[in-house]
Amino acid sequence: MAYRILIVDDSPAMRTFVRRILDLSGFEVSNCLQACNGLEALEILQREPIDAVLTDINMPVMDGEEFLRQIQNDERLRAVPIIVVSTDGTYNRIERLLALGARGYVIKPFRPETLRLELERTLEVRCD
Repeated sequence: MAYRILIVDDSPAMRTFVRRILDLSGFEVSNCLQACNGLEALEILQREPIDAVLTDINMPVMDGEEFLRQIQNDERLRAVPIIVVSTDGTYNRIERLLALGARGYVIKPFRPETLRLELERTLEVRCD
């Protein structure tokens, strides 16, 4: 099964990098959409079916924390798995984002296998 992934990051270079890492990981992606902040991501989620979101934290307009709060307040979107992809690997930040509803956390820089394993774990993909 191939998945629809939304990458949320204010850096076009980082969005391209994450997309390339997805390709290198071998994770099956049918469509990969991109947003430059949480507000744009919410707009995409309102109109497109998405299997998982990979989001940064520090972004203008709407940061990753507020994005997670908005997702948790929307009964329809709450089921979409959100994985935070950030350079901030501090315990307090990770715990706070997981408490806000993130289902996974990947610390930059990361290897393709790390992202693939986190997506498989989060989406409960069977690797038989």
